[in-house]
Amino acid sequence: MKVWSFTLKKLKENKRIVLLVVIDNTGSSPGRKGFKMAVSEDGHLKGSIGGGIMEQKLVEEARKMISSGEEQIIISQQEHHPDVLKDNSGMICSGSQTIALFPIPVSLMGEIEGIVLYLSGNASGLIKYSASGISLMKNLKQNERYQNRILSDEEWELSEQTGMSDKLYIFGAGHVSLALSRICAILDFHIELYDDRKDLSTFHENEWVQKKQIIDYDDISRIVQDGSNCFAVIVSFSHQGDETILGQLLGKSFKYLGMMGSKAKVKKIKAALLARGFTEEQLSSVHAPIGISINSQTPEEIAISIAAQMISVRNP
Repeated sequence: MKVWSFTLKKLKENKRIVLLVVIDNTGSSPGRKGFKMAVSEDGHLKGSIGGGIMEQKLVEEARKMISSGEEQIIISQQEHHPDVLKDNSGMICSGSQTIALFPIPVSLMGEIEGIVLYLSGNASGLIKYSASGISLMKNLKQNERYQNRILSDEEWELSEQTGMSDKLYIFGAGHVSLALSRICAILDFHIELYDDRKDLSTFHENEWVQKKQIIDYDDISRIVQDGSNCFAVIVSFSHQGDETILGQLLGKSFKYLGMMGSKAKVKKIKAALLARGFTEEQLSSVHAPIGISINSQTPEEIAISIAAQMISVRNP
């Protein structure tokens, strides 16, 4: 999403863009299918296709395309083996990757804006990359996030499933929530924020979430959808709020469910929920106390510990 938003911003500034997209990879390639990078006419960059000397060379190639007015989509094969002569990337990590370089003139601003608007809603569809260009196909689904078909430099295609961004529900809009939202926005989570307090400054200051709402915590089970790409973090203001929220989330399926609190507080809430009929098995799925142990003290440190634990679950 960040690369698309950057691309749209630069087009609105009347700057040409070259979009680099990894359309295939093998072995220990640092760049994987779907990795993207935008190179702007004014020299600014966003994203990555794997880093290192390979990325530096392809950024220079993109800049040459911009300065020459090149409109042809080109393919670059990069071999990450020191003993390979043809298409040597200059890297030694083994594997290979194929990158498509798409010139994006200002005239395509409307198409790019449509993609950004569609992605901002986390809607399901396919973005198709091919020798013919980039197109958005709404309301379509495929089994994997990225599927490709490469027959030659002239006949190839990569399909990217949209609407598969990991969704993060944060309950509680205090200082830890604010810091966590900022961190998880960088990690490309689609974030929804909920609190039951009105006129909370940290709620209004939070500009990193896609949705925020003041609700009655008793309504959570109706509002929240679960799924294998859904994460939930409870950092509410009160012990009672935590128990109310957790009680409604335990019956749902999440990739990650965590609750902030001391060991004593967590023990008390778990005992109360057991008394209400919840099982030890259900409660064992909750990361509580939340986060990895790094002796965190500040809201930012606590948020980092939570994000690190979420990443460990996200990338087992």
